[in-house]
Amino acid sequence: MFQALFSRPRRVFAAIAIVCAGMLAFGVLYLQMVLNLNPCPMCIVQRYCLILVGVFSALAAFSGKPWGWRLWGLLGLGTAGFGAFTAARQSWLQWYPPEMPTCGRDLYGMIESFPLQRAIPMIFKGSGDCTAIDWTFLGGTIANWSFVWFVIFGLTILTVLLRLPRGRGGVMPA
Repeated sequence: MFQALFSRPRRVFAAIAIVCAGMLAFGVLYLQMVLNLNPCPMCIVQRYCLILVGVFSALAAFSGKPWGWRLWGLLGLGTAGFGAFTAARQSWLQWYPPEMPTCGRDLYGMIESFPLQRAIPMIFKGSGDCTAIDWTFLGGTIANWSFVWFVIFGLTILTVLLRLPRGRGGVMPA
């Protein structure tokens, strides 16, 4: 079954892009609009990573050549890894919150007020908002589920990339 699935890289990349779009719709339309959950700075970074994984996967799906699958797949893989790192950091902050949680600035306020080399560590330090657990599903928080999905995306993309033909002569079916 997996052999047949991974023999068609364009379909795999298209499926990842569709799942990313569905997850974004769920996050924005349901969690944010219906439940009124505002994203913290780390959630916003994860949202941008999810957007980029979806865009890179869509670009790979539209590419008909193995070099396009490799290029967009590697960018998607790197973005999925960064998204997983961000989600893991937020999960860790939720499991072990700081003794004195403080609500810091929002993501855009940090970027506007501080130089980038100072704003990025502030984002990953987390704030009181980043440690809050507002929603759970099957015992996992939003950050936990984001981590799981980023790992799934990363492993799927890595599997596709490892199964691509080596060299210039090999062509796979779309």
